[in-house]
Amino acid sequence: MKSGAQLYTVREFTQTLEDFSETLKKVADMGYTTVQVSGTCAYDPEWLKGELDKNGLVCAITHSDLMRIAREPQQVAAEHAVFGCRYIGMGFLGDLYGNPAAVPAFIERYAEPAKVLKRAGAKLMYHNHGYEFMKANGVTLLQRLANAFPADELGFTLDSYWVQYAGGDPAQWAEILSGRVDCVHIKDMKFDGTKPQMAYIGEGNMNIDGFLTACQRAGTQYVLVEQDDCQDRDPFWCLKQSYDCLKAHGLE
Repeated sequence: MKSGAQLYTVREFTQTLEDFSETLKKVADMGYTTVQVSGTCAYDPEWLKGELDKNGLVCAITHSDLMRIAREPQQVAAEHAVFGCRYIGMGFLGDLYGNPAAVPAFIERYAEPAKVLKRAGAKLMYHNHGYEFMKANGVTLLQRLANAFPADELGFTLDSYWVQYAGGDPAQWAEILSGRVDCVHIKDMKFDGTKPQMAYIGEGNMNIDGFLTACQRAGTQYVLVEQDDCQDRDPFWCLKQSYDCLKAHGLE
């Protein structure tokens, strides 16, 4: 497995191409060799390829426009191929927010695009939050999505923090979704005395060793650090702390 930086962590510093370029350099200088492109300004695929190559970086996965995935998956896959990215990610889906009844509409909208992406050599990846762990008739929304798509057409960018936030065990869910967690998000969870907070890796109470071991067994390729909220601390500093901790666990 390789560690990587989810650029959503530093999204405030990727809103112009100039800043985006500088951010990629900063991330590479920390030691990261892999990134996820998410929350950035618009970019030309050739521009991104050049910037990645210049900094010795690989883009493992993106978060892409949901309607473009639905309407023009072949073009989306072709654009990703320019900068060598196979995994095409879906971020927050508002219509699924705590609503298992919305699953059939999701299936209808993305079943064919998922097949198109597969034929193009790409793979659709769904990123969970906490609401996918609501149950209807004893089955979580996340499991309903997994049951509805073949494993080679829909993967899951399993997010360790949101699984634990929803009362689940991140390691257990990596095992449940084994074979379809090619990319995962990792962030730690600490407690401020009243509520859980996002933390850099090693700062909180999450069983990081257990999660990484389960991911290894489940076939994960990329462990991407994502800290949506750094509690007013420098997000680049937080990314570096997480990188150093993962490196100590044997990930580069």
